[in-house]
Amino acid sequence: MPGINLTREEAVQRAETVSVDSYEVVLDLTDNPETFAARTTVRFSATPGASTFIDAITASVESVTLNGKQLDPAEVSDGVRIQLPDLAEANELVVESRMFYMNTGEGLHRFVDPVDGEVYLYSQFEVADARRMFPVFEQPDLKATFRFDVTAPDHWAVVSNQPTPEPTPVREGVARWEFSPTPVMSCYITALIAGPYESITDSLTSSDGRTIDLGLYSRKSLSEFVDADEMFEVTKQGFEFFEAQFGVPYPFEKYDQLFVPQFNAGAMENAGAVTFVEQYIFRSKPSQARVERRAITVLHELAHMWFGDLVTMRWWNDLWLNESFAEYMSTLACAQNTKYTNAWTTFVAGEKSWGYEQDQLPTTHPIKAEIRDLEDVLVNFDGITYAKGASVLKQLVAWVGQEEFMAGLNAYFGKHAWANTELSDLMVELEAASGRDLTDWTERWLETAGVNTLIPHVEADQDGVITSFAIEQIGQEGHPTLRPHRLAVGFYDHDDAANSLVRTHRVELDVDGERTEVPELVGRERPDLVLLNDDDLAYAKIRLDECSQDTATNHLGDFEESLPRSLVWGAAWDAVHDGVSPARAYVQLVLANIGRETDSTAVQVQLRQLDTVLDYYLAPKDADEIRAAAAATIWDLVEASAPGSDHQWQFFRAFARRAVTAAQFDQLEAFDRGENIPSGVDMDTDTRWAVLTALVAAGRRGETEIDAALAEDNTETGAIAAATARAAIPTPEAKAAAWQQIVVDGSLPNSQQQAAIAGFFRVHDQELVAPYADKYFESVTDVWITRTHELSQQIAAGLFPRLAAQATVDDAQRFLDQLAGQHNGLRRIVLERQDAIRRAVEAQAVDAAAAGQENTTA
Repeated sequence: MPGINLTREEAVQRAETVSVDSYEVVLDLTDNPETFAARTTVRFSATPGASTFIDAITASVESVTLNGKQLDPAEVSDGVRIQLPDLAEANELVVESRMFYMNTGEGLHRFVDPVDGEVYLYSQFEVADARRMFPVFEQPDLKATFRFDVTAPDHWAVVSNQPTPEPTPVREGVARWEFSPTPVMSCYITALIAGPYESITDSLTSSDGRTIDLGLYSRKSLSEFVDADEMFEVTKQGFEFFEAQFGVPYPFEKYDQLFVPQFNAGAMENAGAVTFVEQYIFRSKPSQARVERRAITVLHELAHMWFGDLVTMRWWNDLWLNESFAEYMSTLACAQNTKYTNAWTTFVAGEKSWGYEQDQLPTTHPIKAEIRDLEDVLVNFDGITYAKGASVLKQLVAWVGQEEFMAGLNAYFGKHAWANTELSDLMVELEAASGRDLTDWTERWLETAGVNTLIPHVEADQDGVITSFAIEQIGQEGHPTLRPHRLAVGFYDHDDAANSLVRTHRVELDVDGERTEVPELVGRERPDLVLLNDDDLAYAKIRLDECSQDTATNHLGDFEESLPRSLVWGAAWDAVHDGVSPARAYVQLVLANIGRETDSTAVQVQLRQLDTVLDYYLAPKDADEIRAAAAATIWDLVEASAPGSDHQWQFFRAFARRAVTAAQFDQLEAFDRGENIPSGVDMDTDTRWAVLTALVAAGRRGETEIDAALAEDNTETGAIAAATARAAIPTPEAKAAAWQQIVVDGSLPNSQQQAAIAGFFRVHDQELVAPYADKYFESVTDVWITRTHELSQQIAAGLFPRLAAQATVDDAQRFLDQLAGQHNGLRRIVLERQDAIRRAVEAQAVDAAAAGQENTTA
């Protein structure tokens, strides 16, 4: 669609032409299920005589009035932009338009609750979808005030960035809410949430003595499951921590948190009106990892109220700073001011491993990425932007000091409140507060891509005394930069009597260049396990020497502390992911030690990575046998776990995913009938869906049972689960129907489309989906061009062929060659998926070699 992909060059030119004062947006949400009326008045100054455009993705434009002059909508509007010619120094633009309700999680999303038939709306504007609700200069540096005026059914709750006013009656059943103007802000953090949401309220006193009202909103059909006490507790702890650390009171008038249906992300930092995915309402027992992740997400969005909302990046090339900062601060707040004191272990297990993996893809990029246009930024919400950036900020804080870092932020907020900045503006304040020159740090860490790997080289004499100890640093192919690291080396020995791995020595040092000698370790007895980057001070992958690898395989679960264990888990995954060690060894390591892992997120991550290894990395000759044995061992872990424990819950759900033999399917059938369920396992609604979907994929259940389950659970969550189950039916007809719905018709809303994609590949026989490899490459470009970003990205990433064979790699390469530089977002997705298959093919070869076999799929 012409003009939908705003370029940075266009944004710079427009910002030089106009300066925006205010928006008044009048919406009528009462008259049509497909579109709604918007009357938008924009006041702005401009270079006299210049021309520009305002973004507006419209269903229709009834009138455009610029400075009292009527412009012909047919001439100035193309459905994406409205041209504004011959501007004055002071301008008033009035646009009467109709805008589309969306079912993609973008713009103003409309959802009908199957439980009660009620309509629920919410906005999602990041990166550039405010223009789907009202005409707007859609770029972060054209800040303004926003006043919303909303007409809606009178039994609705209507929430925006400002406190909700008392509604005034319009006619029977209809009322009007006239909000006060917002502070100056970017359009992507404005918000409108409307519908019969139920609320729970609380309040707190901010550091400047104001009373801040807190609201917690959800659909009526989910309100009984909202954990308000936990949400408000974490929120208040976040307010206390951030106001103290930043030295700046909370900048807005109130703070609402709203759970909304069919949300594409975890949450969104709308100023004073944060939206969350409904999966953070736990209607069934969650893993402890999920509960802790919700707490970190709450704090992440709250941190954005200062960093991102009060002070905003000028353009999306500094998106990383927004997200990395919020990710770092949320983990710090969790560890230092909530009950989740183990948050940095969770960070290593989850976020940091994501960063390492993303940093090794062919699409890796510097933390400070070049963002040429909106398409670039849409695919840049990745592990570099969030996890690597947060890891590097953690290093920076360790280097300059937390107190100095926060002092720099205090000055930064004071100087740039309500304005836009670039990275250099922050660095100036951090340098002033810390007294350190950050130029070299910025260049080496923010402007180069790739992750370094650190390898220990240990030599010992016949008595086991170390005669030489050095750390080798290597770059990665295409990204050879070697960086300085401040890190610790830990020595661990196994105490047989206590059955524990205990740290017996630690040395902290600077590592730089290709090889760093560590003379202070010479003369010490060689330990059972050498751990580079002990305490996780550095952003770098680590390898284990052969002796340490043997100790880890046999005793990983014996670490007294969770953090070093997470580091070894990460090293083991990196080794198999990089093709250094065989897949079967990783399976053995995980299954032998995961039962003693104490961190819920580490368990969750290892089980997810175990899925990847079992599905893709094993040599084909032995794969079925190893998968069956793995499922049996996971069942043993279920039985060995304490009844009702987090371990038992995670292992039970993993068994449902991994069951592959007739006997294992028989077990699942018994659970489905309510028989032989282990004590402590609650066969709640979501768990019953998990078991049913596994049986459907196995051919033991079908459409009849899915319909019956959906009739019992006629909710949005049930519809999502049913979409997965239907797409998992192991027949050619079911796969064809799912493909038709997803790719051809595009008839599913975003949440159900994502679920159906997951079910499509839930197969025990790859021949069922093999015919769709060619169809993917034939159809994906058209999908990319014609669907919205969220829907097209789901399809492009989710339906990429998954057969781990060289033929898949080659097919992808031919497709990439045909793209010839077009559709950069699609190209990036295909490159990343191709790389995953390439790694799988290489891993199979390594695994086959370890077993003395020939890899038959490569």
